[in-house]
Amino acid sequence: MSRAYIVSGAMIPMGKHRNSSYSGLAVPPVRKAIRDAGLDPSEIDTVYCGHAFGGMLTGQRIVKEVGIGGVPIFNVDNACSGGASALHLAWKSVCSEEHAAALVIGVDKLTQFGGGTLPLVAEDIEVRNGMVMPALYAMRARRYLYERGESVDLLAQVSVKARRHGAMNPFAQLRKPTSVEEVVASRMISDPLTLLQCCPTGDGAAAVIVVNDDIRKRLALPAVEICGSVLHSGTPTSGFRNMLRPDITRHSASDAFEQAGIGPQDVDIVELHDAFSIAELVYYEALGLCEDGESASFLTSGQSTFGGAVVVNPSGGLLSKGHPVGCSGVAQVVELYWQLTGRAGARQVPNARIGMTHVTGGGIARLDHGACAIHILKALDEI
Repeated sequence: MSRAYIVSGAMIPMGKHRNSSYSGLAVPPVRKAIRDAGLDPSEIDTVYCGHAFGGMLTGQRIVKEVGIGGVPIFNVDNACSGGASALHLAWKSVCSEEHAAALVIGVDKLTQFGGGTLPLVAEDIEVRNGMVMPALYAMRARRYLYERGESVDLLAQVSVKARRHGAMNPFAQLRKPTSVEEVVASRMISDPLTLLQCCPTGDGAAAVIVVNDDIRKRLALPAVEICGSVLHSGTPTSGFRNMLRPDITRHSASDAFEQAGIGPQDVDIVELHDAFSIAELVYYEALGLCEDGESASFLTSGQSTFGGAVVVNPSGGLLSKGHPVGCSGVAQVVELYWQLTGRAGARQVPNARIGMTHVTGGGIARLDHGACAIHILKALDEI
């Protein structure tokens, strides 16, 4: 297989853009990503658009505004993994030499629902019985606190770290630092998860350009290599599910590390799926960032922030940056592209060389998650 590289990335500030259409959200970062790559829209020979709630032909509605047409355009729905799944398909198309330059878009507009939890598919038996995402993660949190003998203050510390990082990110939806006391005292959503332990509802869009080695060399731009790209679906099970051992993430991470030829100890930055505070603690262990049972001390000792073993969610993560579902996987990759090319500003991780993104998609009966996508990116030593 050939290799695939990201040569540009762009996003809009996440937030409540109620007056914007899907095209209105996505066209600005698409135009900027193409322009920053030094490409003409006619040189893009395929498009992958990840979204969850954009409706039919979302990608076509976006790219016609920048003059792209006549090429294969794929619309990818994989819940929260939609954008990352779109990138996985672009990676495969470039590595297989089917396409030379791919545009990847992630976009969603959650303000269209007017607030509350996101709509899930009513035919699912667990959804019909009241399962929504805050409830699912609240059960994980309850089990974690019981088994580990921890308090709700530990969960709150995840949100405090996220907001501290997000305060340095001009693209984050929530940029005001907070305290453990404020997090614990905020409105209860699903016990023990309070409002500030849940990702905010908002809108967003992000885009990256993926090219082959010939185009990368011609452009002579700072680039990062996609060294690992893994997409797994959930394995059906019946009866008991271990809420603290998300096997889909463990298996995806193991395969991604093997593909990239590295281990978790080699990673400098991780953007992981922290839709709720408990998720970050669970995923520390599932991704191999620390040993099983050590996630609490990994957080409280500062190992997951600047100056620690690995900086987790320097963007502020979904808890601070926001989580426009189909956008998030691409926005994570844009953040790592900026970090690995030294463009992250005040939140720049010093000497960052290798980064990982992780996003899971959707709660569904009998599955840990419906999808999990992991990407490993590596900075190039030279242009």
